[in-house]
Amino acid sequence: MATWSSKIISRAALWRLLYLAGFLVVVAGLAWRLMFYAPGTSYAGEVRVVENDLSRELRRHVMVLAGEIGDRGTHKPDSYRKAADYIVSEFVALGYTPQIQTYPAGGMDCSNIEVKITGSKSPEKILVIGAHYDTIEDTVGANDNTSGVAGMLALARMLKDSHPASTIKLVAFANEEPPYFQTPLMGSMVYAKACKERGDNIIGMMSLETIGYYSDEANSQRYPTPFDKVYPTTGNFLAFVANVQSRLLMQKAIGAFRKHAQFPSEGGAAPDLTAGIGWSDHWAFWQQGYQALMVTDTAPFRYPYYHRRSDTPDKLD
Repeated sequence: MATWSSKIISRAALWRLLYLAGFLVVVAGLAWRLMFYAPGTSYAGEVRVVENDLSRELRRHVMVLAGEIGDRGTHKPDSYRKAADYIVSEFVALGYTPQIQTYPAGGMDCSNIEVKITGSKSPEKILVIGAHYDTIEDTVGANDNTSGVAGMLALARMLKDSHPASTIKLVAFANEEPPYFQTPLMGSMVYAKACKERGDNIIGMMSLETIGYYSDEANSQRYPTPFDKVYPTTGNFLAFVANVQSRLLMQKAIGAFRKHAQFPSEGGAAPDLTAGIGWSDHWAFWQQGYQALMVTDTAPFRYPYYHRRSDTPDKLD
């Protein structure tokens, strides 16, 4: 009887283990789908470096904002105003009529600067593309985040005569950096809160954050765990990053990018508390219930000059 009972118990235990293993496989599969799935395939061919009008345009924006104007924020009010004036003048030169959202912070008036391309089919649906133009104190912020502003201004030129189905708003945000980071005075928080109060139908927000540094060196890319087990260790790609609630927006964005761009890309979604996942203006839109993502070179997980005086234009690709 003891032997027969042991066999029954062992068989029951085995089935429990099998059920548990199956359950864990299903959970792991769902977690992978939620966090790591990105449609399409990252470009694996040679990335051609071409000197053209776009590269000269990007360089010009970087050299004015990070070179001539330099360190900017409420700690340097004169430079901060010059940066805002430059962005406004570039929008105006392209034929836009900028809308300025002004609010007080740090003893001065700070400005979010918005331009709009009205949708031709569903103008009530809005895609926001934004980049912050302030820098952390005592840096010129060539990569963080002049590179993002340069990209946004280039997009403004490219989109000027387009006819998107939905409305696109391009926004230069104030006060993303400390001491305003993830506070009510963060420019994108002021903007997103106003959108929510008006009932704006924002179908997605894309934050262009620190997009100018790439390396083909081995082990040039780092991650918080467990992402280091999944993604490449060479920092030569553009990353599309979202929280789990915004994963469908991330997947749609990177899927489109992979169809049209010959440039390496990686995408992922993670819980809000994951290190780095909310370190830009998209975070403010999450707080208001909107889907949002960050497009980035991953900043401190790759860029050795992050938040340092050495974040200068010569470091950018």
